[in-house]
Amino acid sequence: MSLIVQNLDKDFPTRNGPLTVLRGVNLTLNRGDALAVMGPSGSGKSTLLHIVGTLDQPSRGTVSLEGSNPFTLPEPQLAEFRNRRIGFVFQDHHLLPQCTVLENVILPTLVNSESKKEDVEKYARELLERVGLSQRITHYPAELSGGERQRVAVARALIQKPVLLLADEPTGNLDRKNAESIGQLLIDLHKQENNILVVVTHSADLAKMLPRTMEVRDGQLV
Repeated sequence: MSLIVQNLDKDFPTRNGPLTVLRGVNLTLNRGDALAVMGPSGSGKSTLLHIVGTLDQPSRGTVSLEGSNPFTLPEPQLAEFRNRRIGFVFQDHHLLPQCTVLENVILPTLVNSESKKEDVEKYARELLERVGLSQRITHYPAELSGGERQRVAVARALIQKPVLLLADEPTGNLDRKNAESIGQLLIDLHKQENNILVVVTHSADLAKMLPRTMEVRDGQLV
């Protein structure tokens, strides 16, 4: 069970011709691996995360997850692949304000017609207990602190038991204490779930918590 990125390039069109943001990126991660990706603003680290998460297409090169190249799939199957195998935590939690904590966590499972509602809800409650929010399941996002909202986002990212968990500046909007807490939570849950964890961050403190750090420099991962 692995993530393999080979010879990955990403160009963006400009009036002066294509701007190459990523060039010749290679990366292999196996289940249980955790990686921090650092680099200055505009270096392409979030672009790399979005391509690995199938939210954006590479210009050249391949991405393989568990032996499958998702970019060969038609859009409906690609969306299903992303939903089932990849979990996302962003800087902004993207919770639906009209849904309770429990409903927000369950949301990604609603497209799975074969998922039993009772089983999904039981696992959602278990995840919320693991992130320390078992007493808040009927609350709405507006009733939570920033750190609590990000904990809900972490639980939601794990509800489908993804092989790959991607976090883009997950502590960027949090104070130091909450940032440390969310960082530790991501690492603890990653170990429990034995998934692949990739965290894009500006925070040296968060990067130090992960066993391995790489940097996007001049379009390459070093």
